[in-house]
Amino acid sequence: MKSAVENLNPTRVRLTVEVPFEELKDSLDAAYKKINQQVTVKGFRKGKIPARVIDQRFGRGAVLEEAVNDALPKFYTEAVNEAELNVLGQPEVDITELKDGETLNFTAEVDVRPAIEIPDYSGIEVEVDAIEVSDEDIEKAVEELRERFASTSPVERAAQDGDVVTLDLEAKVDGEVLEDGVASDVSYTIGSGELLEGIDEAVKGLEAGGETTFTSELKGGSAAGKEAEVTVKVSQVAARELPELDDDFAQLASEFDTLDELKADSRKRLENMKEYDQATQAQERVLEKLLELVEVPVPEKLLEDEINTRKHNLEHHQLGQMGLDLAKYLEIQGKTEEEWDAETKDAAVKGIKTQFVLDELVNKEKLNVNQEELTEHLMRRAASSGMSPDQFAQAVVEGGQVPMLVGEVARGKALAVVVEAATVKDTNGEIVDLDDEDETEGSTESAEVVESEAAEDKPEA
Repeated sequence: MKSAVENLNPTRVRLTVEVPFEELKDSLDAAYKKINQQVTVKGFRKGKIPARVIDQRFGRGAVLEEAVNDALPKFYTEAVNEAELNVLGQPEVDITELKDGETLNFTAEVDVRPAIEIPDYSGIEVEVDAIEVSDEDIEKAVEELRERFASTSPVERAAQDGDVVTLDLEAKVDGEVLEDGVASDVSYTIGSGELLEGIDEAVKGLEAGGETTFTSELKGGSAAGKEAEVTVKVSQVAARELPELDDDFAQLASEFDTLDELKADSRKRLENMKEYDQATQAQERVLEKLLELVEVPVPEKLLEDEINTRKHNLEHHQLGQMGLDLAKYLEIQGKTEEEWDAETKDAAVKGIKTQFVLDELVNKEKLNVNQEELTEHLMRRAASSGMSPDQFAQAVVEGGQVPMLVGEVARGKALAVVVEAATVKDTNGEIVDLDDEDETEGSTESAEVVESEAAEDKPEA
């Protein structure tokens, strides 16, 4: 077999392959054997029909077609390996010549990963938010904890902001009660914004036994997006009572003995959270700077497939779970379809470029993924998916997605290398040292940043 490669553009090649006929022998033998098992000829036992009889009865062309279909993938793979191509997707194959007993010639056009030159990235500089935890932040955190330990007691008065009311609800659209529009004994805190728009104004001022009707646009369910007439009846009004902020509360709500110790712990937790956010911000901004430094051609077919995948997942999976269609989602987002298309394309281009550049860095820096790093990443992915680690691991193995996870971690390590070489300053002009992170934790966190860049758009309704 002989093959040659023609570069059509930076991301697409044409392979020209010439196969001497004798190299088709194994595929021809397999073709005769397969046809033997599928047909019957009077006077011959099944599977024992001579080749010449098959040629006479069914035509040599049928045999050649079966043999070529069997042989093409093998010869294509050999040509790809011989040329050391990193192909993307399926090839477009064209048989240019097939002479019985002489030769098989074909061409195969296929997208390939572009050659990427990684420049010196040590000069990258980015700015991130400074870590600042104010006394107001501490008070807010303690107040939120206090809210969790609030108690309620029924009162005989009209409902007001902050009260917990027990409600019966009934929603009608066009005068008909919806099958999924009836609910009883719903507990709702007035002012929380957790139920229907307009419900706060409707129930405030009502006492137990009070009833009223209001209109609201439904956000989910069988009539999502439609105006509904909602009847609400209050069966109980309860006042919320917050515990006193003192040492007794600290002992009730935490492992600490004093309120000062609880506040100190809250400060430390908030600082840790902001440190994590700062590290993530640094990784995202360093990645953006890196992508600006590298010229990355994007294969048209790959980009088209990526855009279609993102659109399909949003329309048919994510929005469906939220009870929305695309038109309603765009209305909520305040975007036109053209704006959404442009954003989807930009996100797809960035995701593809990110993968190409970081994969090249993995090769350049000779980075490997160990079992500890893979396990840590798997645990994080399992937590974000709502599955147990064992369930997630089983799904990954059964779906053949282990290489995908390894790739995510490897790209995360590549990004961590660039972040380590970059200069990161906060908004106060102070150098931010990100080297204190545990190595495994740092690479898996970087993997999450990489994964978010490559992932489908997540709707925010």
